[in-house]
Formats: sequence, C-alpha cells, structure tokens
Amino acid sequence: MTTEYSGTGDPARSLALLWRTREKVSRKGGDLSVERIVRAAIEVADAEGLAALSMRRVAERLGVGTMTLYTHVPGKGELLDVMLDTVYGETARPDEVPGGWRGRLAQIARENFALYLRHPWLLQVATTRPPLGPNLIAKYEYELRAVDGIGLTDLEMDAVVTLVTGYVHGAARPAVEAAQASRDTGMTEQQWWHAHAPYLEKVLDPARFPLASRVGTTAGQEYQAAGDPARAFEFGLARLLDGIEVLVRDRAGAAPAGVTGG
Repeated sequence: MTTEYSGTGDPARSLALLWRTREKVSRKGGDLSVERIVRAAIEVADAEGLAALSMRRVAERLGVGTMTLYTHVPGKGELLDVMLDTVYGETARPDEVPGGWRGRLAQIARENFALYLRHPWLLQVATTRPPLGPNLIAKYEYELRAVDGIGLTDLEMDAVVTLVTGYVHGAARPAVEAAQASRDTGMTEQQWWHAHAPYLEKVLDPARFPLASRVGTTAGQEYQAAGDPARAFEFGLARLLDGIEVLVRDRAGAAPAGVTGG
C-alpha cells in the first residue's frame, strides 16, 4: 500500500496555497483554478487510489497540459496538503448536539469515520506533520469545543481529541478494506462468509479450539460475516468514551464546584 506524507511541500508555498493568499490566474487553462485542480485530484484518489495520483493524471482528468497545473500548484506535495484540507471541510459541525460532551465526541467520531469511508485514500496519508490549512484548523477548533469547559486542562483537551480521532483512524481501516474487497472481488462479506463457513465447520475442532469455536460460531451467526466493522466501531467508541468519562469525573472531583460543565 502506498504511503504518502503530508507537509512535504515547501512551507511558504503550501501555506500560501492552503490559505489562498497568492492564487494565480492562467490564461492557458481557461477557467482553471486551484479549486478545480484539487477537486479533480480528489476524484482521482477516490476512484483509483493514492498510487494513481500524479500531476499528469490530474491534468488528464481536467483536459489540460501537465505544465499548466504548475501555474497554480507548485507540486504534488503541496497538492496533497490542499486535498487533505479540502476534505477536512466536509465534516458536519452542528452547534447543538444532544448528550453533553459524550454526544459531541460521538458525533465527531462518526463524522470522521464517514470521512474515511468516502475518501479511503486518507488512510494512506501519514499526517504527523499536518497541513495547517483553514479547514483543518476549523475542524480542530470544533473538536476542542466538544470538551471545553468540562474540567480538563488544555493538554488533556488536546489529548482527548487526539485519542478519539486516532481511534477512528484505526477502526476505519477494516471498514474501508471490507468495502474495497467487496468492490474488487464482486463478492460481499456475507457471500464470502456463506461460501467458507460450511468448510470451516468441518475442520474446526471444538476440543482443540474451544473458545475460537464457541465465540467464532456465535459471532459468525450474528454477523453473517467474519466481522462487522461498523458494529465494532460503535462498541469501541462507547468503551473509549467510558474511559474518558473516568478522567472527567476524576477532574470534577478534584476541581472546585462549578468548574466543570456538560
């Protein structure tokens, strides 16, 4: 699997592109703009994967010469940063979410999970050096607001947001892989399971593998598949929020009355 890294472009050029401080207009490309280039690049990555992404491939999709793109975007590194920042702008950010901080974090987690399903190539980008664009900053601001005023320190607020988004990143991978397997093989997870389960029952010895036999059979009958990534995501999310709740309660017990909030 191809792994790309965000933040590899020239810092000055990347930030200028992300914040659109120096957008150029090219006569050669007609109505070509950074926005059109980025949208075309996202479409390529969505349809063909990150390995297929190149300046040449994007130019082909737009019907222009490759060199024309360089009048708007310095290179692939800067383009990838803007692609990331653009899709980060897709997450819904409602002002009111029921359920207090737990409801807010759950909503954020589900939005991020859905984002990976829409754009599977996000899992192929290492973002330890994130693109510091307006959509990323707005997303981070919104996610921090979910835990603002509940008694956590600034570092704890950052850590909680990182914990939740990191969990989603890991939980999204099997869901994305299952969807891609179904698309690429023409066989759903349920069809695959129904084809293999009868043969597994013949070779799986309950005496040798008592737990795998008992639990696996129960899970297989319930899921009608080897697993259920969406269900696993929801189960893990609830347990994650339970753990964060312990921290919030601990801080509430140590703080003066009136410091914490919902």
